[in-house]
This record gives sequence, C-alpha cells and structure tokens, in this order.
Amino acid sequence: MSWNGNGDKDPWGRKDGPPDIDEFINKFKKKLNSILGGKSGSPGAGFSKRNIFYGLILIVLIWAGMGIYQVEQAERSVVLRLGDYVSTKGPGLRWNPPIIDSWYVVDVVQVKPHKHTALMLTKDENIVSVSLSVQYQIINPENYILKIRCPDKDNCRRADLRSTNTYTITQATESALRHVVGSANMDDVLTVGREQIAISTKARLQEYLDRYQTGIRVVVVNIEDSSPPDQVQAAFDDVIKAREDEVRVRNEAETYANGLVPEARGQAQRMIQDAQAYRAQVVAESEGEATRFNLLLAEYQKAPVVTRNRLYLDAVQTVMTNSTKVLIDLEGSNNILYLPLDKIVNQAESRVTIAVPPSGPASESSIRELTNRVIAEIQKRNRR
Repeated sequence: MSWNGNGDKDPWGRKDGPPDIDEFINKFKKKLNSILGGKSGSPGAGFSKRNIFYGLILIVLIWAGMGIYQVEQAERSVVLRLGDYVSTKGPGLRWNPPIIDSWYVVDVVQVKPHKHTALMLTKDENIVSVSLSVQYQIINPENYILKIRCPDKDNCRRADLRSTNTYTITQATESALRHVVGSANMDDVLTVGREQIAISTKARLQEYLDRYQTGIRVVVVNIEDSSPPDQVQAAFDDVIKAREDEVRVRNEAETYANGLVPEARGQAQRMIQDAQAYRAQVVAESEGEATRFNLLLAEYQKAPVVTRNRLYLDAVQTVMTNSTKVLIDLEGSNNILYLPLDKIVNQAESRVTIAVPPSGPASESSIRELTNRVIAEIQKRNRR
C-alpha cells in the first residue's frame, strides 16, 4: 500500500525499500568534483595530483599563518614546545609553529591592582575589618606562567579555579595581612599604626610570593580602611571620642602650663633682680652715709660749733620741707604756736621774682627764706 496513493513512492519521494548506497556515493563524488574543478563525467578527476598539491600548499599556508603574532614593547612571549619551556621572546613580530608550539604573551610593565577585605583578630583579641589594595607587576614571565597554576585572574588556566579566593595573590595577601594584624594591637590597626602595618604587610607578602616563585613584585600596599565590626561601631566611636577629648584636654593643659610657667619664671627673675638692685642700693647708700659721716667727723673736729649748727639747720630744713603745719610748745607758757607753713609758702612764692607755675613745687630759695623766717620767729619768741 502506498503512502499517498502514487504507486510505489513514499511521502519523501523514495521508492519502497532500503536506499541505494552506491547511488549516494556517486552523487557525493560528483559534488566533490564540481568543487575541486574536475569534470562531472570523469569520476575521480578532481583528485588529481595537481589539485592535491595546491590543497596541501593552502593548508601549509594556513598553518604557517596561524603561528604569526605580534609582541608589544611592554610584553614578553613565553614559548612552550610540546609542553616544555623553550624561550622567552621580546618585542617584535614573532612566529612559532602552531600546534607544536604554544605561547603566552605577558605584560611586564603594567601595574595590576588587587583589593582585599577581611575580618582579622588582633593581638589583644579584638576583631577589626581591614581593607587594603595591592599593586603589583610581573618581573619573571617564565615563573608567572609555569610555576603557579593560578596566580591571578589574568593567568588562570583551569576553569574550576577561576574564583577570587583561589588566586595565589589573594591567598598570599590574606596570609600576610593576618600575620601582621594578629601581631598588632587594635589601637595601632585603627589609628597611628596603619602605615607601619602596610609596610610590614608588603614585606611579608613579597616574601611569600618569592617563596612560591610567582614572578610577581609587589609595588605598593595601601591600607584603605580599618574599622571595627558594624555591631560594635557605636561603642568604638564613643571610645575614639573620649580619646580625642583626652588629647584635647591634655593639649589645653600643656598650653596653659607653657604660658604660666614662663610667666612665673619671669616674675621670679624680676623679683631676684629687684632684690639685687635693692641690696646694691642699700649697700651704696650705707657706704655713702659712712663716707659722709667720716667727712663730717673731720669737719666737726676742726670746727665743732659751726658744724653742729649747720647740722641742726639742715635737719630742721629737711623736716620743715616735708611738713606744711608746725606746732611749737614754748617754754614757760601754756600756749602752743601754730605755724601754717602751707599758707606762708604761698605768700612767699608770690614775693619771689622768678615765676613758678601755680601747681608746681616751691623753689629752693623760697624754702630757704621760709626756714630763715621761722627760725628768726622762734628765736624772737624765745627771747621774750
């Protein structure tokens, strides 16, 4: 029974029964001959020696072209032949036989960044969160390609290892950082010791990378952030604020002390100098009085009466000069003599020919005249 009522043809245009293999092969040869330029009537004509030669040449050219590549100025090419290291080639146009050789081009000038963040336990058993950035470059392409299976994200040849936590640079960074932070106190990690921690981490990280023969050189390590966990952040903020207040109060106290101590020292020095000046003054005055007394003694020995009267008059003049009112008790009388020296001085000043300002002190001549008048008045009353 036919599929569509068209005799022995099936719906796909085939006759009933299995397909003819010979007919299929002949059709394939005809198509291949037409592609290779042979005549369709001559089976196998497309597989002539000439066509085969041209085909081989084409294959060789394609194979040779696959081995040409360019190495830039900042790059190096690590060449492997059948899996073994052969050489490292510098910049320029390079060729290696493909399939036989394999090559890896590595940039040895570019500085690559790597960031890492982790919770660490410090020496005083406190937890801190540290974020740092590492900048590194490749200095040995052979070790970078061959010694380490997965040094970083740019050179990880196994798909199952292409994870951030499996990179050699990541593991080495975390190991170095944990060792340094675990040997420091929390205060150093959070405040003044961050720079030293970065320096120590860089040195230890480079030591690890050299031990692993990674061919990587660490350029710089920066501690971007170090803080306590979020759960205790408020308490740490209070502690930091208290420490800042402590520093501020200490600075204010030191400022006050720096201002008070020099002032006290200056006052002490001034008092010492005043005392020394007073001592010098007293000594000088005493020496002067002693010298004056010796001179007066010599004069007194020569003329006792005149010297005695002169001394008496000088004493009275000194006393009268500093007094404006004098009360005299006369012998043989109950009356007390009152001398208003201030008024007498004013009257004497008005009689002096040399003009003196009203508010100025009395002249020496007026005082001497007043003294003479007082002495004469006293002697006159005593004679009575």
